[in-house]
Amino acid sequence: MTFSVGIDAISFSVPRGHVDLCDLAEVRGIPASKYLDGLGTQRMAVAAPDEYPVTLAANAARRVFALSGRDPGEIGLCVVGTETAVDHSKPVAAFLHGLLGLPTACRVFETKHACFGGTAGLFNAVDWIASGSARGRAALILCTDIARYALGSAGEPTQGAGAVAMIVRERPRLIELEVGRSGSYARDVYDFWRPLHSKDALVDGHFSVQCYLDALAGAYGEWKRVVHADGGQGEAEPLVRTCYHVPYGKMARKAHRHRRVMDGLTEQAADASFAAEVGASLVLPAQVGNIYTGSLYLALASLLHGEAKVLEGQRIGLFSYGSGCAAEFFAGRVGEGAAALVTALDLDAPVRASRRLTIAEYEDLRRGDVGADRRPAPSSAVSGREARGGAVAFLGVDDGDRRVYGAA
Repeated sequence: MTFSVGIDAISFSVPRGHVDLCDLAEVRGIPASKYLDGLGTQRMAVAAPDEYPVTLAANAARRVFALSGRDPGEIGLCVVGTETAVDHSKPVAAFLHGLLGLPTACRVFETKHACFGGTAGLFNAVDWIASGSARGRAALILCTDIARYALGSAGEPTQGAGAVAMIVRERPRLIELEVGRSGSYARDVYDFWRPLHSKDALVDGHFSVQCYLDALAGAYGEWKRVVHADGGQGEAEPLVRTCYHVPYGKMARKAHRHRRVMDGLTEQAADASFAAEVGASLVLPAQVGNIYTGSLYLALASLLHGEAKVLEGQRIGLFSYGSGCAAEFFAGRVGEGAAALVTALDLDAPVRASRRLTIAEYEDLRRGDVGADRRPAPSSAVSGREARGGAVAFLGVDDGDRRVYGAA
């Protein structure tokens, strides 16, 4: 590979509040270990009525621009991966174009394929740059979602909310991706879905786990074939770490065992490698919960936050899965000097700032979901540009059913 393109900077945002799963377990009469150990999750971010995919994405993007030294004027492509759309026609990317002050000569759109949507955007950006269409410009890729399940349901402790923002460009400072080398997998399955009439997702849990593992085997096997067909370059160099799509931490453990057994390890040896090869990538996801499209990239941020210095110059693997289903396995190399940028990005700051909600507060927020989209905006509210200098909030809808976003 002679073309250098990849992830230049990364940041994320979460809602202001979260639920500690020990608190939820106590109220639901369930042993806390079922959540903490059984799921591998400690808390879940919970969105308030003024926190939506648009606001989470805008706040993540502002962080990445402010802390990376990059400027919105450099962006020529903005792609938003989400399965929490706010309009059947107008994409989240269009709202962000105004809120972030992106150039008018900028391609903007939204992608959807369950949790795979963000990766679809990332690969679109890589191909856009590699083709020469970027003409020196960068891409802004956003993964933004709110994972909701009904109160008291089996899926309740696997909720979460957040957005990840990535700047993709030539000569990236964080992760140089292996352009043209990835393994794809797709199959028509009904493991997870969200009907048009519902904010809450539906899932066939056991079937979805099997679909994930089948997709991992297919994508990883294809990736290995692609690398071998490319003259074997890279076969001899190991992946020292691997980030997986993380709907909950325990899924990454199952995935890692499955992949490493494909490499010829025993299950015991695969499990023994888990802490070193995957553990650091799960620290931040355990503090946020499931964020759908952003789950893989929150794991990547977590890995860099914990181990960027020791990983500089080394090769890592990434696995993305979206129900329905589609998957991709790909690899990249951590840049020399990445650790200094990671320090500047202060990646865990959003988690540190989050407030612990009582269960009563959380349940009140969830009960208010039904009417949140119809909340009238203040008559003085004007969406967009005046919110560029601070945090963004959803203010409501105007008389024409247009969504209004402004300063929080």
